[in-house]
Amino acid sequence: MNKHAALLLAALLAAQPALAERNPADPYEPYNRAVSKFNDKADKYIMSPVARGYRKITPQPVRTGISNFFNNLRDVTSFGSNLLRLDIKRASEDLVRVGINTTFGLGGLIDVAGAGGVPNNKNTLGDTFASWGWKNSNYFVMPLLGPSTVRDTAGSAITAVYPVKNAVLETNALRWGTTGLNAVSTRESLLDLTDSLEGAAIDKYSYTRDLYMNVRNRQTGGRLPAAADDDIDIDDLVDSNSTAAPEADMPTEPAETALPDPQPAENGMIRFDGK
Repeated sequence: MNKHAALLLAALLAAQPALAERNPADPYEPYNRAVSKFNDKADKYIMSPVARGYRKITPQPVRTGISNFFNNLRDVTSFGSNLLRLDIKRASEDLVRVGINTTFGLGGLIDVAGAGGVPNNKNTLGDTFASWGWKNSNYFVMPLLGPSTVRDTAGSAITAVYPVKNAVLETNALRWGTTGLNAVSTRESLLDLTDSLEGAAIDKYSYTRDLYMNVRNRQTGGRLPAAADDDIDIDDLVDSNSTAAPEADMPTEPAETALPDPQPAENGMIRFDGK
């Protein structure tokens, strides 16, 4: 074994304990945190200022129309996803939405179907994969796009290669222009949410991850892996404490000289959140 190979082996062995201690609910945390930090910087200096400027100079009806247009394209994707999962009812609803909004809603600028009570499914390929059995998937942060899962990222990659808008827009200039407009429109719609996260979250990464994964798992029927702390049995802790100090409650002086406890009993209660 040469010197460089020995150094590499030593580095891997030294890193092994750290790898073993990673959060089972977030095995890609080092990568995810690095990408989140990059995304935060890009958002702070580019996306958020652009989105605020877009909100300031663009009237609300125009912003709503632009959002409706891209949502109409998402209904086409939802239609295909529901067909793949053989959900004929939702696929029919998506088809009705696309037909009504495209025909009577000026190409999707007006959500006529929504006003008429047609369900708004917005299913993705990630939802289809979940219906096929891939319910549990690890948290994964996509560069510039933000929170996702490995399953949803795979679905997004497929739809990115074959976007619906390519069938509507003929030139590359229009396709790239609408991609940028969609990104700005989406970011503008999330401004209020992200502003509240900035003020409320102590660890923005953990808060965003937990919030996203809880919502996504409710949608797909998945569940989070148990963290190491979740395996602790409270009864075992109580038993170990009582056996370690069996005489802790016995008075060290005669009963007549013992002083009462100055602290109320409720001040010493331990609260377990059971998370």
